[in-house]
Amino acid sequence: MLVTGLNFVAVTAIVKHVGGRIPASEAAFLRFAFGLVLLSPVLIRLGAEQIGRNAWQLFALRGVVHTFGVILWFFAMTSITLAEVTAMNYMNPLYVTVGAAFFLGETLHKRRLFAIGAALVGALIILRPGFREILPGHIAMLGAAVFFAGSYLIAGRLAGRVKPSMVVAMLSVTVTIGLAPFAAAVWVTPRLDELAWLFGVACFATAGHVSMSKAFAVAPMTVTQPVTFLQLVWSVLLGALFFSEPVDGWVVLGGVIILAAVTFVTWREAMLKRRVTPVVGEPRL
Repeated sequence: MLVTGLNFVAVTAIVKHVGGRIPASEAAFLRFAFGLVLLSPVLIRLGAEQIGRNAWQLFALRGVVHTFGVILWFFAMTSITLAEVTAMNYMNPLYVTVGAAFFLGETLHKRRLFAIGAALVGALIILRPGFREILPGHIAMLGAAVFFAGSYLIAGRLAGRVKPSMVVAMLSVTVTIGLAPFAAAVWVTPRLDELAWLFGVACFATAGHVSMSKAFAVAPMTVTQPVTFLQLVWSVLLGALFFSEPVDGWVVLGGVIILAAVTFVTWREAMLKRRVTPVVGEPRL
C-alpha cells in the first residue's frame, strides 16, 4: 500500500506537470491509449470471451460515465493543489455508499450515516465556502467523484457476470473511445517529452493497480485502508517541493477526517463480515 500510494500520487503529479499546455481531455485520451498497449495481452483474449448483450450494454454505459469523470478529474489535477485532489478523492467510497442505497437498495445503517456526515464536514473544511474562493477545479473534483461513483456501481452489476480482468480491459477500451472526440476537439500536438510523461502516467497507474491488488491479497482492508493516509502526505510534500504549493493545514485536517470516516466504516463492515466498495485509492486511471 505504500508503493500504491506513491504510484497514484505520481500519476497526479505528472498530469499536473503536463497539464499547462495539453488540455485535460487530450491528456486523458493519451493516457488511456497508452494503457491499451499495457493491457494488450488481455485485449487479445476478448474475442474468446462469451459476453451477453446486457453486459455489453453495461460496459458501454460505464464507459460513458467514466469518460466524463476522467475529464473532470484530469482538469481538477491541473487546477487545484495535489493535496486538495488527494483529500477530496477520499470521499469516493462514501459517494458509492449513498449510490448503493438509492440504486441497489442497500441499507444505510447508522454507522454509515455517521461516516457520511463526518466526511461532509471534512469536505466543508477543505472547501471552506465563504472563507476562500471555490475554484472550478474544486467543482470538477466533486463532479468527478459523482461520475466515478456511478462507474463503480455499474462495475458492481458486472461482478460475477464477466472476469475482473475483462471489466478492467473493457473500461480502458470504452473510455479511450469516449475520450477520442473530446480530445480531437481541443487537440494540441504533443511534444515527445509530453508523450513520454503521459506514457509514464499509464505505467504508474497500472503499477498502482497491481501493487494494491497484491496488498489486498495478503492483508485485510482494515490494515491496508489507514495506510492510504500517506497519499496525502506524499501529495503535500510533492506539491510543496515541485509545484511551490503552500501547505494548507485545513486541507490536511479535512482529508484526515474524511479518511477516518471511511476507515471506521471499513472496520465496522469487516467486523460484521460485510463488503464495502470501492476502497480509498482504487484507481480510475
